[in-house]
Formats: sequence, structure tokens, C-alpha cells
Amino acid sequence: MSQANIMDDEVDIVIGALHSDLTTFMNEWRPVFSQFHLIIVKDPDLSGEIQIPEGFNVDVYTRSDIDRVVGSSTSILFSGYSCRYFGYLMSRKKYVISIDDDCIPAKDNEGSLVDIVAQHITNLITPATPFFFNTLYDPYRKGADFVRGYPFSLREGVTCALSCGLWLNLADYDAPTQALKPELRNSRYVDAVLTVPVRAMLPLSGINIAFDRELVGPALIPALKLAGEGKFRWETMEDIWSGMCVKVISDHMGLGVKSGLPYVWRNERGNAIESLKKEWEGVKLMEEVVPFFQAVRLPRSAVTAEDCVVELAKIVKEQLGQSNPMFVRAAEAMVEWIKVWKAVQSG
Repeated sequence: MSQANIMDDEVDIVIGALHSDLTTFMNEWRPVFSQFHLIIVKDPDLSGEIQIPEGFNVDVYTRSDIDRVVGSSTSILFSGYSCRYFGYLMSRKKYVISIDDDCIPAKDNEGSLVDIVAQHITNLITPATPFFFNTLYDPYRKGADFVRGYPFSLREGVTCALSCGLWLNLADYDAPTQALKPELRNSRYVDAVLTVPVRAMLPLSGINIAFDRELVGPALIPALKLAGEGKFRWETMEDIWSGMCVKVISDHMGLGVKSGLPYVWRNERGNAIESLKKEWEGVKLMEEVVPFFQAVRLPRSAVTAEDCVVELAKIVKEQLGQSNPMFVRAAEAMVEWIKVWKAVQSG
């Protein structure tokens, strides 16, 4: 998909700023981002002014903006990587692309710069196939099609609501894996996109994603916060929880989720051994959380993403809340998020 085919005025690029000097980051992305509107949300815990080079159409939001919009809410926390959710809240575009500030553009197998905007939009505007797996991956890509035996009744596919990109160099491993294999890096650029099957969960990484805000924007939720959460990706679980929420909701609403292209190049950050002490709580929680999301079913009366989040919050509180108060807080944050989302969208 060429740049000319992208609807410039329908795309917001959201960046959660955990570094004050974004000069190098922005200049690296200039060939890809310069024609689009950018939303940069400064981590409320970050000191110093955000430094951005000239030549970008950008709105910057800070703690004062968050306080003004969210008010006295204490359930929703926008610190650390969760600050980017405020950008989702403030966007008015159909498509949102979210990228972490420790990533730069990757190059494909031919040495060409990867245009993550073009690829994410392609993923979102072409159908997904969650109900029957196509062994040639994405049948809508040039040079591919549905294989023999694929039901013709399913070949129209469904609307894709979420595109999950990947990473070269420092892949999104958890702290235990990175601590055990400190030299492990991802150098494999796999030229493929696939639809995640219905009822299959996935560990969504907020490092490099895109979504249709009108369909599932409210379902991307800053809800689960670990007691010892830090400022490195492997010290957080907010995006993993958010991803399972949006996957359950997408399945319920008959929407698709894709994983694969596009890639970004992720730079080195943090100390896995130190982070392991903080993330261990999240590692253990996954053993309980994944079976819950695999089994949960939403009522037919829930027909919008907002309805689904509220219903899911009730089930979280009832079924998980008794085992850990963290889940009660997550359920409360989910309900509060929908109230704030509706207020902002109607304002």
C-alpha cells in the first residue's frame, strides 16, 4: 500500500513520552510521520520540557491536561506507559497508531525502510479471517489467496479492528526470558501477517499497534497496574491486560485481530535482572488471568465496545476479585474509563 492511498486526515499517531528529549526519535521517524497528526503524551512523572524538532503537526499533552480532562478520578492511572491511553482518549481520528519512544524504523529484507503507517492501515482496511485459519496466512495480500478446503462462505472475512506489529533487535520478551538469555535478539524479519483465531488469546504488546478507534477504542484500557510497576516494558502488564480485553470484545463483536507486519527496531533499555523483581507478580498473575479470558463470554445485550467493557468489568470483579484486590481495582478502572471516554467523546 503506497503513501498516496493512506487517508492522512483519518490517522493519529500516539506516542507516550517517557523521555524528555525526543529529537533523535522524531527525526528517525520523520520520513514516515511528517504528513500525519501526532499526539504526544508526556509521562506525568517525567521532569523537564519535551523537546521536539520542527516540521511536525503535533499536539503535546501533559499532567495539567490529564488533570483537566480526567478530573478527580483515582481509578485510572496515566503514569508510565499508561500515559499513551490519554492520547487514545483525545484522538478524533478513525485510526490510531501507537508507538513507544524507544523504537525507530526498521528495514525489511531488501533494506528498505518499513512504513509502519502504510502497513498498519493495510492490515486494518483489509478483512480478517478469525473463524477458519488460512495456511497461507493473509489471503488478501498480493500473491496469496485462500487454500483448497477453505469455505467459500467465510472468504469475505470480517472487519479488522486491531493490528499488532512486531519488533527487531530487542524483542518484547518478559524479564525472566531476557535475564536467562541476555544476548538474545530478534533478527528474523518474517514477511507475513496472520489473523489471530477466534477465542485464542494473545499477549498484546503496546510497543507497536494500530486500531480502529471507532470500533474498539474504548476497549483499550489502562486498568491493570502492578504494585511494583516500573518504567520498562518488561515491568508492566497494562498492555497485556488491555489486549486480552480487546480480544474478548473483538471476538464477541465479530471483529478481527491481526499480528505480524509491520516491524520496528527496538533499542536497548533497562536491566532484566532488576526488572524481574518487579514483574514477577505479573508473571504469576498470567497463570490465572489467561484461563479466565479464554472462558469468559459476554451477554448478547452488549453490542458496543463500551457495553462490553462494562459487562467484562462486572465479570472480572465477580470471578477474579475474590482472589486478588488488584482485579477489583482493575474492574473499577474499566468502568471509570468508559465514563471518561463517553464524556470526552460527547464534549
